[in-house]
Amino acid sequence: MDVKSRNYLLMNRQALEKDIKTSYIMDHMISDEVLTLQEEERVKQQNTQKERAAMLINIILTKDNNSYRSFYNALLHEGYRDLAALLQDGIPAVSSGNRKSSMDGMTSYVKTVLCEGGVPQRPVVFVTRPKLVDAIKKKLSCLGSDPGWVTVYGMAGCGKTVLTAEALRDHQLLEDYFPGGVHWISVGKQDKAGLLIKLQNLCSRLEHDSTVSQRSPLNIEEAKDRLRLLMLRKYPRSLLVLDDIWDSWVLKAFDNQCQVLITSRDRSVTDAVAGNKFEVHVESGLAHEKGLEILSLFVNMKISELPEQANSLVRECKGSPLVISLIGALLRDFPSRWEYYLRQLQNKQFKRIRKSSSYDYEALDEAMSISVEQLNDNYKDYYKDLSILPKDVKVPTKVLCILWDMETEEVEDILQEFVNKSLLFCDRNGKSFHYYLHDLQLDFLTEKNRNQLQELHKNIVNQYKKYYKLKTPVPSQEDCMYWYNFLAYHMAGANMQEELRDLMFSLDWIKAKTELVGPAHLIHEYVEYSSILDQKIPLFDIPLLIFVVLGGYKTEYQAIIVIAQQVFKAESGERLLEINAHDDEILCCAFSADGEFVATCSSDKKVKIWNSRTGQCRRVYEEHSEQVNCCQFNNISGQYLLATCSNDTFIKLWDMNEKYCRNTMMGHENSVNHCRFSPNDEYVASCSTDGTLWAACSGNELKSIEIKDFFKNADDQPDDVDVLVKCCSWSRNGDMILVVAKNKLLLFDTETCDLLTQVIISHHSTIQYCDFCPGDELVAVALSHCSVEIWETKKVCKSSDNVLKSELDVVFHNGEVMILVIYNQKHLQLINGNTDNVIMQSAAQESPISCCCLSEDLKFAAFGQESGTIKVWNWQLSELVFLRGHMEAIKDFRLLENSKLLSWSFDGTVKVWNITTGNLEKDFACHGGAVLSCAVSPDGSKFSSTSADKTAKIWSFESSAVLHELKGHEACVRCCTFSPNNKLLATGDDKGEIRIWDVLAGALLHFCSPVTVDEGEPTHGGWVTDLSFSPDSKMLVSSGGYLKMIKAEGNLLWYFAAALKIRKNRG
Repeated sequence: MDVKSRNYLLMNRQALEKDIKTSYIMDHMISDEVLTLQEEERVKQQNTQKERAAMLINIILTKDNNSYRSFYNALLHEGYRDLAALLQDGIPAVSSGNRKSSMDGMTSYVKTVLCEGGVPQRPVVFVTRPKLVDAIKKKLSCLGSDPGWVTVYGMAGCGKTVLTAEALRDHQLLEDYFPGGVHWISVGKQDKAGLLIKLQNLCSRLEHDSTVSQRSPLNIEEAKDRLRLLMLRKYPRSLLVLDDIWDSWVLKAFDNQCQVLITSRDRSVTDAVAGNKFEVHVESGLAHEKGLEILSLFVNMKISELPEQANSLVRECKGSPLVISLIGALLRDFPSRWEYYLRQLQNKQFKRIRKSSSYDYEALDEAMSISVEQLNDNYKDYYKDLSILPKDVKVPTKVLCILWDMETEEVEDILQEFVNKSLLFCDRNGKSFHYYLHDLQLDFLTEKNRNQLQELHKNIVNQYKKYYKLKTPVPSQEDCMYWYNFLAYHMAGANMQEELRDLMFSLDWIKAKTELVGPAHLIHEYVEYSSILDQKIPLFDIPLLIFVVLGGYKTEYQAIIVIAQQVFKAESGERLLEINAHDDEILCCAFSADGEFVATCSSDKKVKIWNSRTGQCRRVYEEHSEQVNCCQFNNISGQYLLATCSNDTFIKLWDMNEKYCRNTMMGHENSVNHCRFSPNDEYVASCSTDGTLWAACSGNELKSIEIKDFFKNADDQPDDVDVLVKCCSWSRNGDMILVVAKNKLLLFDTETCDLLTQVIISHHSTIQYCDFCPGDELVAVALSHCSVEIWETKKVCKSSDNVLKSELDVVFHNGEVMILVIYNQKHLQLINGNTDNVIMQSAAQESPISCCCLSEDLKFAAFGQESGTIKVWNWQLSELVFLRGHMEAIKDFRLLENSKLLSWSFDGTVKVWNITTGNLEKDFACHGGAVLSCAVSPDGSKFSSTSADKTAKIWSFESSAVLHELKGHEACVRCCTFSPNNKLLATGDDKGEIRIWDVLAGALLHFCSPVTVDEGEPTHGGWVTDLSFSPDSKMLVSSGGYLKMIKAEGNLLWYFAAALKIRKNRG
């Protein structure tokens, strides 16, 4: 710091320590990056206001000239004009040199000019948006030396202030166009008194080195006149920046024939002033990668290290820099709340997204609603009507004319008001205007007006019926496409079920809509609203209905219907139509990402691409020399890349815009059965009969995994049988790939090629196909014995197979069969098994139910949830006791005597609860992996636990200590049971092996290996699901794919294939 500046601080120290409150002063200095958070904390630790002020001045005295300027500007901003006047003569001189600052690359001249002018520093987290910054610079340069206005406008939170400040960090721009400096004022929403204070502060700042002290202006007119003279005489060719302007009357106070840049949500705010005018529109959305970059900077992590919720968070933020920054700032303080904030955004709980100290609004909903509140009452009602607009749809003016029963000009005037205030966006396509909301605005409106949505939908339907009466829109009308696409959506939203049925089964509507948009959208609506429509006509008749209607009019739609029938074939099992697309068997077909095209491949060695709407053949490729087994389009819309694979061992990549193959990928030694693009389209994975999984990029082999190495015989040698790798499926983020071969699902890490887990699906059939659902939480598996299984990936243990869930419990009580079942993962139902009547149903739970149990006396029903909570329900008294303590999903539990409950969880713990009080009585940290089962000894003194970590343990209830750790299993230990004589413990694992242990000594007594059936495959379908001793402890029954009866000495007596069924006893 200069000696002069230091002396001014020391001379006026007493006055400064007496009056200033440090909190807001430090906020400004932290924003200017001259004060650290640690230094702020040192100041806050002082006991009195005076001591805090003294500490702050001590810290400033150790710093450079920039800290002096920042402190001075903070005093002005916070209204300490008298104190700022004491320091103004000590402000260090501005150097116009071109030396670079060591902090951020700006010249010291630029940094000094902006600091003196009060321009905000870059936020702590900053990502570049060069295109918009350059646009602002260009408009500023357009001012030249003439007075005028540059308006930077956009919706709340789009980054107007940050981008404007960044544009001013340009040495050449300031030196060439604004040598008089930059003067920044944060205006905001002001009344006349507030505006006068802003003007007084600005005049005081501009007069800081004046030899004659002047009193402050007494009114706005006097302030305007003084500002005009200062800008004309003392600061010619300087730039005045007015940040966050709300009202046009405010600008009149600054209309002094000078150069002004304003930021505003209202595009029309400069209509009230004269002069040259230029505009820069700040688009509302950041690119997805920019959003991830902001989050990564806030939490100090690489983008690749961000948790899986990061992508979902950025998507839910809808590209808004404000929202992403709010979330990032909160995550910096609460790094474990990724899931919480994602849930709040998904549930539109905007009030719970609280501000950090850097932002002006108390909560996110306030930031969005403040613009709406500025509308007059009539306009607010019109804006509320937009709550029911579909997302990502541009609505023609005519639709809103019908909704509001107004002339086009009246409607456009109203909508232009919304556009000017950045509450709505307009797309001008020739003479036609189309309007749309940003996703975040629509989410906010939907949440705010959620209780009125049904009425709003009903209003638009009634207005449509009033306008069109019994007619239907015709293609020449600009609103025609909107009604054909969304009238059913509005009827469903209005719960107008009868009207919706009448519409969807109107032959005129079906004919007109299908001719305009094709049958795909119509079929989607039939499926979407099937619960309503099915009451009138069976769903499987709908495709036939469309065909009958179309068949009477135009034959060119028959090709489209063929594609439509393939969708409905899965629901009805009936083939309705067929098209002769190839000369031989068609082996695969695939839609392009945007649904515009369908590719087919065949045993005739040909690949063809069809227009999905007209059925026209667009391309025929004939470069494969043998049958083509699979075809897959890339995932990004509009590029139209197609991968195909064949028995000729080649994978070929095609560009639909070219006639010939773009790349041929070679490397497999046998037929290639399947190929698939990675989610980002960078790689193509292929599966071959040669037993390999292969990943390639641009025709070059990237990685190869020998899948056949994971199939070994009893001697741990590679299996002689050929391993056909059938297909593969990428996870959503491309980090994992799921592979199918024989009867196994294998999950690999795509970066390291390491096997993450493998699952033996069945020993009685082979897997034909597998696929991740879009969210990766489910895997669908198609088997050769004509069945399809859905597997829940969250329940797949790290070390082995899937985890079974206890979804019902049966109690035989006083001659009645009482069944407790989980219904739709959200409810518990108590059913009388004799009459099939539902006796009681619980309310919907906030977290999915994972397991349930019914007490023998039928007084209590307990259920565990994915959230880790257990609830004990006294259904007769409608009382509910909460047992909270587990950190992950409940695997299962058991009701004990004396109102106790034993629970075990995926978090590796076992807990004992008092279900009367809800208190936790014992807590056992049992395993490093998920606890999969527990059993209590007949004498009640011990319990056993088994885990995904391949171990079992025996515990003492009394001492809470482990008595024995039972090792030897080679797969996750699925189940366990004590013998009735209290001497034996049996455990079963996912490899199909059973071990019998001595309870007292913890020693292994007997080992029961999986036996084989006719085809040489082991029983139990890969795992043992349950075990039970006979009453005399001499026999053991195990279940899996087969039931097995075993002597306690370990000898197999018999086995048979089994399916468990509950039947009524008919006598």
